[in-house]
Amino acid sequence: MPDISIVIVTRNRVEALIQTLNTLLQLPEQPPIFVVDNQSTDDTVVRVRTLFPEVTLLALPENCGAAARNRGVAATQTPYVAFCDDDSYWAPRALTKAVAYFEAYPRVALLAGKVLVGPEHTLDPVCEALASSPLAPLVRMPGPAILGFLACGAIIRKTAFEAVGGFEQCFGIGGEEELLAVDLVTKGWGLTYVDDLIGYHFPAESRNPDRRMQVQTRNTLWFYSLRRPWPRVAGQWLRTGLHAVADANARKGWLEAFKRIPEIWAQRRVVPPGIEEQIRLLD
Repeated sequence: MPDISIVIVTRNRVEALIQTLNTLLQLPEQPPIFVVDNQSTDDTVVRVRTLFPEVTLLALPENCGAAARNRGVAATQTPYVAFCDDDSYWAPRALTKAVAYFEAYPRVALLAGKVLVGPEHTLDPVCEALASSPLAPLVRMPGPAILGFLACGAIIRKTAFEAVGGFEQCFGIGGEEELLAVDLVTKGWGLTYVDDLIGYHFPAESRNPDRRMQVQTRNTLWFYSLRRPWPRVAGQWLRTGLHAVADANARKGWLEAFKRIPEIWAQRRVVPPGIEEQIRLLD
C-alpha cells in the first residue's frame, strides 16, 4: 500500500482533467488517484470512467466546491494526501519527498510546495510570500512557518486534516485555504513551505475572474467573522463596505456574505491570542 494518494476536484473541465490524469499516471510513485466530480454537466464522469479505469471517481450529486476535497480525502487509505486541481500536477519524486518530510516532522500537518505557473514555469506570487513568511515556527519543521497555502500545491497529513473538519462547506472555491490553515495551527499543528516539492499549474483562460473576486471577498468576510476578534471583524466589514461603493465585485461579495451572517456567527470560534498575533503579522 502506498503512503500517499492524490485527490483532484473537478467540474466541467474534462479536457484539462484528461491531460492532468495522463501526466499523474506517469509519476514514478504510482499513487492512488481519486477524482471528485462536482456535479459536472459535461461528459466528465463517463470519459474518466472509460479512459481511466485505474482512477477512483467519486461523482457527487451536488457542487460542494472546495469541500469536495473532504470527500476525496475520506475515500483514501493512505496517511498522506496530495491535492491537485484539474489543471495542475506534481513533479516526479515530489510525493516521495513529501512522505519523507512528514515522517521526519511528526507535528507538521501540511506541506506547501513550490507552484510553477504556465509553460514558462513562473513562480506563483503566493509562493514568494510563503517563502518570506515572518512567522516563528511553533513546532519543528523543514521550512518557514505559514498560515496560508495554494490548495493545488498542498500535501496534507490525513489525520490532522480530518480532525479539524477539512475545508469549510460553505466557502466554495476561492480563498478557502486560510480558514483551514488557521484551524490546523490552532490545534497545535505546523504548516510549512518547502521549495523542493515542485508542482506545475496551467490555469485555464476560461476562469471567471469577476466571480472569483466576489467569492474571495465573501470568504474573507466570513473568515474574519468566524475566527477574528470583534474589532477586527468590524474593521474588515467596514473596509470592504467602503470599497464596495465603487467596486461591483466587492459589493456582490459583501452582500453574499451579509445574507448568511447569522449562520456564520453561530459557528464563530475566536482564535487564541497567540494565533491572532501571528495573523496580525501577516495583515
